[in-house]
Amino acid sequence: MESRAVSILSKLISIPTVNPPGEKYAELVEYAEKFFKSLGLETEIVEVPKAEVSKRCAECADYPRLILLARSGEPKIHFNGHYDVVPPGPLESWRVTKPFEPLYRDGRLYGRGAVDMKGGLTSIMLAVEKAVSAGLKNFEISFVPDEEIGGETGAGYLAKSGKITAPWVVIAEGSGEDNIWIGHRGLVWFMVEVYGKQAHGSTPWQGLNAFEGAAYIAYRLQEYAKLIAARSSKYEYDDPRGATPTVTIGGEVRGSVKTNVVPGYFAFSVDRRVIPEEDLEAVKKEFIDFVERVAKELPHRVEVKVTNVSEAALVEPSHPLIEALSASVEEVIGRKPRRTVCIGGLDARFFIKQGIPTATYGPGPIGLAHALDEYVEMRQVLNVAEAYYRLIKRLNAKT
Repeated sequence: MESRAVSILSKLISIPTVNPPGEKYAELVEYAEKFFKSLGLETEIVEVPKAEVSKRCAECADYPRLILLARSGEPKIHFNGHYDVVPPGPLESWRVTKPFEPLYRDGRLYGRGAVDMKGGLTSIMLAVEKAVSAGLKNFEISFVPDEEIGGETGAGYLAKSGKITAPWVVIAEGSGEDNIWIGHRGLVWFMVEVYGKQAHGSTPWQGLNAFEGAAYIAYRLQEYAKLIAARSSKYEYDDPRGATPTVTIGGEVRGSVKTNVVPGYFAFSVDRRVIPEEDLEAVKKEFIDFVERVAKELPHRVEVKVTNVSEAALVEPSHPLIEALSASVEEVIGRKPRRTVCIGGLDARFFIKQGIPTATYGPGPIGLAHALDEYVEMRQVLNVAEAYYRLIKRLNAKT
Protein backbone atom coordinates (compact mmCIF):
# COMPACT_ATOMS: atom_id res chain seq x y z
CA MET A 1 0.00 0.00 0.00
CA GLU A 2 2.84 2.39 0.81
CA SER A 3 4.48 1.87 -2.58
CA ARG A 4 1.13 2.64 -4.22
CA ALA A 5 0.84 5.84 -2.19
CA VAL A 6 4.40 6.87 -3.05
CA SER A 7 3.72 6.27 -6.74
CA ILE A 8 0.56 8.39 -6.81
CA LEU A 9 1.98 11.23 -4.74
CA SER A 10 5.23 11.28 -6.72
CA LYS A 11 3.24 11.72 -9.92
CA LEU A 12 1.23 14.57 -8.43
CA ILE A 13 4.33 16.38 -7.14
CA SER A 14 6.14 15.97 -10.46
CA ILE A 15 3.46 18.10 -12.15
CA PRO A 16 4.50 21.67 -11.22
CA THR A 17 1.09 23.25 -10.62
CA VAL A 18 2.67 26.50 -9.44
CA ASN A 19 0.24 29.32 -8.81
CA PRO A 20 0.45 31.88 -10.22
CA PRO A 21 0.05 31.39 -13.11
CA GLY A 22 -1.15 27.74 -13.11
CA GLU A 23 0.03 26.69 -16.53
CA LYS A 24 0.25 22.99 -15.57
CA TYR A 25 -3.23 22.67 -14.09
CA ALA A 26 -4.68 20.79 -17.06
CA GLU A 27 -1.98 18.10 -16.88
CA LEU A 28 -2.77 17.27 -13.26
CA VAL A 29 -6.53 17.32 -13.81
CA GLU A 30 -6.13 14.96 -16.79
CA TYR A 31 -4.13 12.52 -14.66
CA ALA A 32 -6.61 12.61 -11.77
CA GLU A 33 -9.63 12.27 -14.05
CA LYS A 34 -8.15 9.15 -15.66
CA PHE A 35 -7.55 7.73 -12.19
CA PHE A 36 -11.16 8.24 -11.10
CA LYS A 37 -12.57 7.02 -14.41
CA SER A 38 -10.53 3.84 -14.05
CA LEU A 39 -12.48 3.21 -10.83
CA GLY A 40 -15.78 3.56 -12.67
CA LEU A 41 -16.66 6.94 -11.18
CA GLU A 42 -18.60 9.58 -13.05
CA THR A 43 -16.43 12.63 -13.70
CA GLU A 44 -17.04 16.21 -14.70
CA ILE A 45 -14.65 19.08 -15.39
CA VAL A 46 -15.89 22.60 -14.72
CA GLU A 47 -13.94 25.57 -16.08
CA VAL A 48 -14.15 28.79 -14.08
CA PRO A 49 -15.08 31.70 -16.40
CA LYS A 50 -12.10 33.80 -17.48
CA ALA A 51 -13.87 36.95 -16.35
CA GLU A 52 -13.94 35.60 -12.79
CA VAL A 53 -10.27 34.65 -12.95
CA SER A 54 -9.21 38.06 -14.28
CA LYS A 55 -10.80 39.80 -11.29
CA ARG A 56 -8.57 37.85 -8.91
CA CYS A 57 -5.37 37.31 -10.89
CA ALA A 58 -4.73 39.07 -14.19
CA GLU A 59 -1.65 36.95 -14.98
CA CYS A 60 -3.69 33.76 -14.49
CA ALA A 61 -6.40 34.46 -17.05
CA ASP A 62 -4.55 32.79 -19.94
CA TYR A 63 -4.55 29.44 -18.13
CA PRO A 64 -7.83 27.55 -17.53
CA ARG A 65 -8.97 27.16 -13.92
CA LEU A 66 -10.33 23.62 -13.87
CA ILE A 67 -12.43 21.98 -11.16
CA LEU A 68 -12.51 18.20 -11.31
CA LEU A 69 -15.54 16.39 -9.87
CA ALA A 70 -15.98 12.65 -9.43
CA ARG A 71 -19.04 10.87 -8.02
CA SER A 72 -20.35 7.51 -6.98
CA GLY A 73 -24.01 6.84 -6.24
CA GLU A 74 -25.92 9.34 -4.11
CA PRO A 75 -23.12 11.08 -2.20
CA LYS A 76 -23.25 11.23 1.57
CA ILE A 77 -19.79 12.78 1.89
CA HIS A 78 -17.69 15.07 -0.30
CA PHE A 79 -13.86 15.03 -0.20
CA ASN A 80 -12.17 18.21 -1.39
CA GLY A 81 -8.60 19.32 -1.99
CA HIS A 82 -6.67 21.96 -3.89
CA TYR A 83 -3.98 20.99 -6.36
CA ASP A 84 -2.15 24.29 -6.80
CA VAL A 85 1.15 24.93 -5.01
CA VAL A 86 3.19 28.01 -4.14
CA PRO A 87 6.43 28.78 -6.01
CA PRO A 88 9.39 26.74 -4.74
CA GLY A 89 11.64 29.67 -3.93
CA PRO A 90 15.40 29.61 -4.60
CA LEU A 91 16.22 26.23 -6.14
CA GLU A 92 19.71 26.27 -4.64
CA SER A 93 18.14 26.39 -1.16
CA TRP A 94 16.49 22.98 -1.60
CA ARG A 95 18.95 20.54 -0.03
CA VAL A 96 17.19 17.15 -0.16
CA THR A 97 15.90 17.16 -3.74
CA LYS A 98 14.69 19.56 -6.39
CA PRO A 99 11.15 20.85 -5.79
CA PHE A 100 9.45 18.86 -8.54
CA GLU A 101 11.65 15.78 -8.44
CA PRO A 102 9.98 13.86 -5.58
CA LEU A 103 12.23 11.81 -3.34
CA TYR A 104 11.16 9.11 -0.88
CA ARG A 105 13.46 8.73 2.10
CA ASP A 106 13.01 7.37 5.62
CA GLY A 107 9.22 7.33 5.44
CA ARG A 108 8.97 10.85 4.04
CA LEU A 109 8.23 12.03 0.54
CA TYR A 110 9.90 15.32 -0.34
CA GLY A 111 8.84 17.89 -2.94
CA ARG A 112 6.86 21.09 -3.37
CA GLY A 113 3.23 20.44 -2.51
CA ALA A 114 3.95 17.21 -0.59
CA VAL A 115 2.06 18.38 2.50
CA ASP A 116 0.22 21.37 1.00
CA MET A 117 -1.66 19.53 -0.20
CA LYS A 118 -0.92 16.76 -2.64
CA GLY A 119 -0.44 14.39 0.25
CA GLY A 120 -4.10 15.01 1.09
CA LEU A 121 -5.13 14.45 -2.52
CA THR A 122 -3.29 11.13 -2.42
CA SER A 123 -5.17 10.14 0.74
CA ILE A 124 -8.46 10.85 -1.05
CA MET A 125 -7.43 8.81 -4.09
CA LEU A 126 -6.32 5.84 -1.99
CA ALA A 127 -9.49 5.95 0.10
CA VAL A 128 -11.90 5.91 -2.82
CA GLU A 129 -9.85 3.25 -4.59
CA LYS A 130 -10.24 1.01 -1.53
CA ALA A 131 -13.93 1.94 -1.19
CA VAL A 132 -14.66 0.95 -4.78
CA SER A 133 -12.82 -2.36 -4.41
CA ALA A 134 -14.93 -3.04 -1.28
CA GLY A 135 -18.15 -2.32 -3.16
CA LEU A 136 -18.86 0.96 -1.34
CA LYS A 137 -20.34 4.01 -3.01
CA ASN A 138 -22.18 7.25 -2.21
CA PHE A 139 -19.23 9.61 -2.12
CA GLU A 140 -18.07 12.61 -4.10
CA ILE A 141 -14.69 14.24 -4.78
CA SER A 142 -13.50 17.63 -5.99
CA PHE A 143 -10.00 18.77 -6.87
CA VAL A 144 -9.87 22.56 -7.14
CA PRO A 145 -7.33 25.24 -8.13
CA ASP A 146 -6.32 28.58 -6.67
CA GLU A 147 -6.43 28.05 -2.92
CA GLU A 148 -3.01 29.68 -2.80
CA ILE A 149 -4.39 32.95 -4.20
CA GLY A 150 -7.47 33.10 -2.01
CA GLY A 151 -9.70 30.29 -3.27
CA GLU A 152 -12.40 32.40 -4.90
CA THR A 153 -11.75 30.84 -8.31
CA GLY A 154 -11.49 27.34 -6.88
CA ALA A 155 -13.43 26.18 -3.84
CA GLY A 156 -15.28 29.49 -3.73
CA TYR A 157 -16.63 29.07 -7.24
CA LEU A 158 -17.46 25.41 -6.63
CA ALA A 159 -19.32 26.14 -3.39
CA LYS A 160 -21.60 28.65 -5.14
CA SER A 161 -22.10 26.51 -8.26
CA GLY A 162 -24.58 24.05 -6.77
CA LYS A 163 -22.45 21.16 -8.05
CA ILE A 164 -21.92 19.64 -4.60
CA THR A 165 -24.65 17.09 -3.91
CA ALA A 166 -23.32 15.64 -0.64
CA PRO A 167 -24.54 17.13 2.66
CA TRP A 168 -21.07 17.28 4.26
CA VAL A 169 -17.53 18.15 3.13
CA VAL A 170 -14.12 17.00 4.34
CA ILE A 171 -11.12 19.01 3.13
CA ALA A 172 -7.81 17.15 3.00
CA GLU A 173 -5.61 20.08 4.09
CA GLY A 174 -2.71 19.09 6.36
CA SER A 175 -4.12 19.29 9.86
CA GLY A 176 -2.09 16.28 11.04
CA GLU A 177 -3.41 12.76 11.50
CA ASP A 178 -4.43 13.35 15.14
CA ASN A 179 -6.15 16.70 14.69
CA ILE A 180 -9.43 17.74 13.04
CA TRP A 181 -9.89 21.40 12.22
CA ILE A 182 -13.51 22.28 12.98
CA GLY A 183 -13.02 25.78 11.59
CA HIS A 184 -10.61 28.65 11.30
CA ARG A 185 -10.09 32.28 12.18
CA GLY A 186 -10.97 35.08 9.80
CA LEU A 187 -9.22 38.31 8.91
CA VAL A 188 -9.67 41.92 7.97
CA TRP A 189 -6.75 43.72 6.33
CA PHE A 190 -6.49 47.48 6.54
CA MET A 191 -4.23 50.09 4.97
CA VAL A 192 -3.73 53.16 7.13
CA GLU A 193 -2.79 56.10 4.89
CA VAL A 194 -1.29 59.29 6.31
CA TYR A 195 -1.00 62.47 4.26
CA GLY A 196 1.40 65.28 5.11
CA LYS A 197 3.34 67.75 2.96
CA GLN A 198 6.49 66.87 1.04
CA ALA A 199 9.50 69.16 1.40
CA HIS A 200 13.30 69.17 1.11
CA GLY A 201 15.11 67.41 3.93
CA SER A 202 17.16 70.54 4.64
CA THR A 203 14.01 72.51 5.44
CA PRO A 204 11.74 70.09 7.33
CA TRP A 205 9.79 73.01 8.81
CA GLN A 206 8.34 73.64 5.37
CA GLY A 207 6.78 70.18 5.27
CA LEU A 208 4.58 67.88 7.36
CA ASN A 209 6.20 64.49 7.88
CA ALA A 210 3.69 61.75 7.03
CA PHE A 211 5.98 59.07 8.44
CA GLU A 212 5.92 60.70 11.86
CA GLY A 213 2.13 60.73 11.78
CA ALA A 214 2.06 57.09 10.76
CA ALA A 215 4.54 56.17 13.49
CA TYR A 216 2.36 57.86 16.10
CA ILE A 217 -0.71 55.92 14.98
CA ALA A 218 1.26 52.66 14.90
CA TYR A 219 2.45 53.32 18.46
CA ARG A 220 -1.06 54.01 19.68
CA LEU A 221 -2.29 50.79 18.05
CA GLN A 222 -0.58 48.96 20.89
CA GLU A 223 -3.54 50.13 22.99
CA TYR A 224 -5.92 48.60 20.47
CA ALA A 225 -3.96 45.34 20.50
CA LYS A 226 -4.25 45.12 24.28
CA LEU A 227 -7.96 45.88 24.10
CA ILE A 228 -8.78 42.99 21.77
CA ALA A 229 -6.30 40.61 23.44
CA ALA A 230 -8.64 40.58 26.44
CA ARG A 231 -11.11 38.56 24.36
CA SER A 232 -10.83 34.80 24.14
CA SER A 233 -12.54 32.15 22.05
CA LYS A 234 -14.31 29.29 23.82
CA TYR A 235 -12.99 26.70 21.34
CA GLU A 236 -9.73 24.77 21.38
CA TYR A 237 -6.98 25.94 19.01
CA ASP A 238 -4.02 24.03 17.63
CA ASP A 239 -1.91 26.74 19.32
CA PRO A 240 -3.64 28.22 22.41
CA ARG A 241 -2.23 31.65 21.56
CA GLY A 242 -4.55 31.72 18.56
CA ALA A 243 -7.63 31.82 20.79
CA THR A 244 -7.45 35.61 21.01
CA PRO A 245 -7.71 38.17 18.20
CA THR A 246 -4.34 39.48 16.98
CA VAL A 247 -2.96 42.48 15.14
CA THR A 248 0.11 42.56 12.88
CA ILE A 249 1.28 46.06 11.93
CA GLY A 250 3.52 47.01 9.04
CA GLY A 251 3.65 43.87 6.96
CA GLU A 252 3.42 46.22 3.99
CA VAL A 253 4.57 49.86 3.95
CA ARG A 254 4.39 52.51 1.24
CA GLY A 255 5.66 56.02 0.79
CA SER A 256 9.45 55.94 1.02
CA VAL A 257 11.02 58.43 -1.42
CA LYS A 258 14.59 59.42 -0.57
CA THR A 259 16.66 60.21 2.49
CA ASN A 260 16.66 63.97 1.90
CA VAL A 261 12.90 64.25 1.38
CA VAL A 262 10.26 64.95 4.01
CA PRO A 263 7.66 62.28 3.14
CA GLY A 264 4.30 63.71 2.20
CA TYR A 265 2.65 60.31 2.18
CA PHE A 266 3.17 57.18 4.21
CA ALA A 267 1.00 54.11 4.69
CA PHE A 268 1.19 50.83 6.56
CA SER A 269 -0.87 47.66 6.63
CA VAL A 270 -2.70 46.10 9.55
CA ASP A 271 -3.57 42.41 9.58
CA ARG A 272 -6.42 41.92 12.07
CA ARG A 273 -7.22 38.26 12.78
CA VAL A 274 -10.77 37.46 13.82
CA ILE A 275 -12.00 34.66 16.11
CA PRO A 276 -15.30 32.93 15.21
CA GLU A 277 -17.22 34.72 17.98
CA GLU A 278 -16.52 38.14 16.45
CA ASP A 279 -18.61 39.91 13.83
CA LEU A 280 -16.67 41.17 10.79
CA GLU A 281 -18.60 44.40 10.42
CA ALA A 282 -18.15 45.18 14.10
CA VAL A 283 -14.41 44.50 13.77
CA LYS A 284 -14.14 46.92 10.84
CA LYS A 285 -16.01 49.65 12.67
CA GLU A 286 -14.10 49.19 15.91
CA PHE A 287 -10.71 49.50 14.20
CA ILE A 288 -11.62 52.43 11.97
CA ASP A 289 -13.20 54.30 14.90
CA PHE A 290 -10.02 53.79 16.95
CA VAL A 291 -7.73 55.14 14.22
CA GLU A 292 -10.02 58.09 13.55
CA ARG A 293 -9.98 59.04 17.23
CA VAL A 294 -6.18 58.97 17.26
CA ALA A 295 -6.03 60.91 14.00
CA LYS A 296 -7.83 63.83 15.62
CA GLU A 297 -4.69 64.37 17.70
CA LEU A 298 -2.61 64.91 14.54
CA PRO A 299 -2.37 67.70 11.94
CA HIS A 300 -2.26 65.06 9.21
CA ARG A 301 -5.10 63.78 7.07
CA VAL A 302 -5.62 60.08 7.74
CA GLU A 303 -7.63 57.53 5.77
CA VAL A 304 -8.29 53.87 6.54
CA LYS A 305 -9.08 51.44 3.74
CA VAL A 306 -10.22 47.82 3.99
CA THR A 307 -8.11 45.80 1.53
CA ASN A 308 -9.17 42.22 2.24
CA VAL A 309 -11.81 40.37 4.21
CA SER A 310 -12.17 36.66 4.97
CA GLU A 311 -14.81 35.26 7.27
CA ALA A 312 -14.07 33.03 10.20
CA ALA A 313 -15.88 29.71 9.87
CA LEU A 314 -16.77 26.95 12.28
CA VAL A 315 -18.73 23.74 12.75
CA GLU A 316 -19.54 22.90 16.35
CA PRO A 317 -17.28 20.14 17.71
CA SER A 318 -20.35 18.03 18.53
CA HIS A 319 -21.73 18.14 14.98
CA PRO A 320 -22.52 14.68 13.52
CA LEU A 321 -19.90 15.17 10.79
CA ILE A 322 -17.18 15.82 13.36
CA GLU A 323 -18.37 12.89 15.49
CA ALA A 324 -18.36 10.48 12.52
CA LEU A 325 -14.95 11.65 11.29
CA SER A 326 -13.49 11.55 14.80
CA ALA A 327 -14.74 7.99 15.35
CA SER A 328 -13.21 6.92 12.03
CA VAL A 329 -9.87 8.53 12.90
CA GLU A 330 -9.82 6.95 16.35
CA GLU A 331 -10.29 3.48 14.84
CA VAL A 332 -7.14 4.03 12.78
CA ILE A 333 -4.70 5.81 15.11
CA GLY A 334 -5.97 4.37 18.40
CA ARG A 335 -6.76 7.67 20.12
CA LYS A 336 -9.30 10.45 19.85
CA PRO A 337 -8.15 13.28 17.58
CA ARG A 338 -8.20 16.84 18.85
CA ARG A 339 -10.99 19.08 17.54
CA THR A 340 -9.40 22.48 17.05
CA VAL A 341 -9.77 25.79 15.25
CA CYS A 342 -7.08 26.52 12.67
CA ILE A 343 -5.21 29.76 13.32
CA GLY A 344 -4.85 30.49 9.59
CA GLY A 345 -7.52 30.48 6.89
CA LEU A 346 -9.00 27.52 5.03
CA ASP A 347 -11.26 26.86 2.04
CA ALA A 348 -13.82 25.57 4.57
CA ARG A 349 -15.32 29.06 4.79
CA PHE A 350 -16.72 28.83 1.26
CA PHE A 351 -18.68 25.65 1.94
CA ILE A 352 -19.82 26.65 5.43
CA LYS A 353 -21.07 29.98 4.05
CA GLN A 354 -23.28 27.98 1.66
CA GLY A 355 -24.70 25.98 4.56
CA ILE A 356 -22.59 22.86 4.05
CA PRO A 357 -20.96 21.63 7.29
CA THR A 358 -17.24 21.16 6.63
CA ALA A 359 -14.33 19.59 8.50
CA THR A 360 -10.65 19.79 7.57
CA TYR A 361 -8.49 16.73 8.12
CA GLY A 362 -5.39 15.68 6.24
CA PRO A 363 -1.83 14.36 6.56
CA GLY A 364 1.02 16.41 8.02
CA PRO A 365 3.26 17.37 9.63
CA ILE A 366 1.62 20.75 9.86
CA GLY A 367 3.97 23.70 9.69
CA LEU A 368 5.84 22.59 6.56
CA ALA A 369 3.48 24.21 4.08
CA HIS A 370 5.35 26.59 1.75
CA ALA A 371 8.68 25.62 3.35
CA LEU A 372 11.93 24.64 1.68
CA ASP A 373 12.48 20.87 1.61
CA GLU A 374 8.74 20.37 2.13
CA TYR A 375 7.76 16.79 2.92
CA VAL A 376 4.85 14.68 4.09
CA GLU A 377 5.01 11.61 6.32
CA MET A 378 3.74 8.69 4.27
CA ARG A 379 2.45 6.97 7.42
CA GLN A 380 0.08 9.89 7.86
CA VAL A 381 -0.99 9.77 4.19
CA LEU A 382 -1.93 6.12 4.66
CA ASN A 383 -3.63 6.63 8.03
CA VAL A 384 -5.69 9.53 6.73
CA ALA A 385 -6.69 7.47 3.69
CA GLU A 386 -7.83 4.67 5.97
CA ALA A 387 -9.83 7.12 8.10
CA TYR A 388 -11.55 8.45 4.96
CA TYR A 389 -12.33 4.91 3.88
CA ARG A 390 -13.84 4.11 7.28
CA LEU A 391 -15.89 7.30 7.14
CA ILE A 392 -17.30 6.23 3.76
CA LYS A 393 -18.02 2.78 5.19
CA ARG A 394 -19.66 4.25 8.31
CA LEU A 395 -21.93 6.53 6.28
CA ASN A 396 -22.85 3.75 3.85
CA ALA A 397 -23.87 1.58 6.81
CA LYS A 398 -26.45 4.23 7.72
CA THR A 399 -28.23 3.92 4.38
